[in-house]
Amino acid sequence: MAAILPVNAQSVGNQYSLGLYKSSTDSLNYHSSQRDYSIQPVFDLPKGDTLSKKSWLYRKLFREHLLEVREDDFTFYASILPDFQLGHSNSRGRTWLNTRGVIAGGTIGKNLTFKAEFYENQGKFATYIDEFARKNLVIPGQGQWKDFKNGSAFDYAYSSALINYKAGRHFDFQLGYDKNFIGDGYRSMLLSDASFNYPFLKIIANVGRVQYTTMWAQFVDMQYPKASYGTGYRKKWGVFNYLDWNVSKKFSVGLFEAVIWQDSDSSGKRGFDASYLNPIVFLRPVEFSVGSPDNALMGINLKYAPSVNTTIYGQFILDEFKFSEITGNSGWWANKYGGQLGFRSNNIFKVPNLNVLSEVNAARPYTYSQRTTLNNYGHYAQPLAHPLGANFVEWVNIADYRYKRIFLRGQITYAKYGLDSAGINYGHNINESYNTRAEDYGNHIGQGLKTTLTNVQGSVAYLLNPKYNLRLEAGITARQEKNNQWKRTEFLYTLGLRASFRQLYYDF
Repeated sequence: MAAILPVNAQSVGNQYSLGLYKSSTDSLNYHSSQRDYSIQPVFDLPKGDTLSKKSWLYRKLFREHLLEVREDDFTFYASILPDFQLGHSNSRGRTWLNTRGVIAGGTIGKNLTFKAEFYENQGKFATYIDEFARKNLVIPGQGQWKDFKNGSAFDYAYSSALINYKAGRHFDFQLGYDKNFIGDGYRSMLLSDASFNYPFLKIIANVGRVQYTTMWAQFVDMQYPKASYGTGYRKKWGVFNYLDWNVSKKFSVGLFEAVIWQDSDSSGKRGFDASYLNPIVFLRPVEFSVGSPDNALMGINLKYAPSVNTTIYGQFILDEFKFSEITGNSGWWANKYGGQLGFRSNNIFKVPNLNVLSEVNAARPYTYSQRTTLNNYGHYAQPLAHPLGANFVEWVNIADYRYKRIFLRGQITYAKYGLDSAGINYGHNINESYNTRAEDYGNHIGQGLKTTLTNVQGSVAYLLNPKYNLRLEAGITARQEKNNQWKRTEFLYTLGLRASFRQLYYDF
């Protein structure tokens, strides 16, 4: 059953095991920098854990999906995905999460794969997440909420769906309401899965060592005032091109470009711009030719794998710049760029299933921002790249270890950034217009209210069912955010029954 075979690839993401990553040394035709969400990942089972002489109930609880159908030209699976957590925060008291989810998917024939998920949630979160949700009207990565329990908690629901059609050896067509991620690290400075789901059409072409991807997507702007109650939130569009080339078994390079434009402007309804319809067009010249009201970005993704278990990777994103201003070292506001440098290794020190990752991410002030949120690099009040926005530098360290069905994971994140102060926009919040900037020159990372963030997380889990990552999990989070005006410290511990491979980021 192709849709639920064990998968050891980055399509799984980094939520639970860094070991679920594939180096370019495995295959010249495999491209690790773009996650494939059409694949339903599973964990492989420990050696000796077999199905022989097991009851139906045992198999459904610990080995299989709740429903599995296998025919010659059709497969189908479905499971219930719980996420029940109880916890305690030093600042909020008891916290909890009550999530009932469902996943269903399968294949039709040899070429069509489909998958859908739905989650109904109620929860009371730690203080910093609660404050983020009330300020931005969204739960991080999960959409809009409404009050629950007299306003002390949130009620929210969200879904995702993806259809993938493989047209011969060289082309894949994907239609989805989901997320995307480009990169080989934990974060992405190009396109991340930290924000909410969105509709998209994607074409993927594979020719030898080269993979070329074009994606058209529609995003929602929750910041700009609604035109009227009946029209809902304002929309904006995006087109993305990404070319990934495995130069050798050890080295790959990916070229990225994107354009974001608003659905309507002062001249009226614009809608989808046919100028960006050609999937192999260079976007920057087109953006310039249509009068440049749009937001164009360019970037590069690099990876070097000295061995099958070790990868060194990096990214660079360029929003705007002027060469004379960069060489002049004047801190011009519109020199907007960011980058990433990281290292990851699986089975480190020759210990099976011991994996580590360390990476540094940074973005100059006002990167990803625009004149209005109608064409900034954001969706549903969150950045499409790094969740910290801009005007920051961050160091992330993650280690995880697996022994049979036991998983251990630890993460330390340290970041410095400059917050807005006294009503002045210092370039951290990408939802602020860059026209409200403080100064044209002298801008640097950390300007504004200099703030440090330390976030330490640890968890231990026992895997119950590898097909959809059902597990018993206990976790601890210690978070401190401070500057010369205030200090906020939060300590949270949780215990729960959890499932699914979805990626949710609360480490900001």
